[in-house]
Amino acid sequence: MNEDLKDILSNLNPEIDQEILMRYLQGQLSAAEQHELEKQMLQNDFDSDAMEGLDQFTNKKDLTHLVDQLNKDLKEKTEKKKKFRRRLELKIEPWLLITIILVLLLTVISFLVIHRYIHH
Repeated sequence: MNEDLKDILSNLNPEIDQEILMRYLQGQLSAAEQHELEKQMLQNDFDSDAMEGLDQFTNKKDLTHLVDQLNKDLKEKTEKKKKFRRRLELKIEPWLLITIILVLLLTVISFLVIHRYIHH
C-alpha cells in the first residue's frame, strides 16, 4: 500500500488498521468485516464523515492518485512556509558582527579623542 495514504488514514481512528481501511474502501472486505468497521467508525463523528467522503469515490483507484496529489500539495505548501520562516530569521555572520563592533569601537574612540582635543 502507498505509504502516503497510510499517513493520511492514520489520522483517523488509531485503533483501526490502515490496511483494513484500504480494503474497505476498495470493497475487499466481507460483509461482517464491513459491518464491524462501520460500527467502529460511527463512534467518532470525524471518522464517519471522513469515511463517507472517501466512500463517495466511484473509482477507488483514483483515491490513491488523489492522496498522492494531496500529499504533494501539502509538502509544497509546508516547504514554502519553511522557506519563508528561514528568510525571516536574523542571520548574523561572525565577520559581520566583528565588523560592527570594530566600527562602533572606532567611533567611540574617535569621539573621545576629538572631545579631549577640543577641551585642551
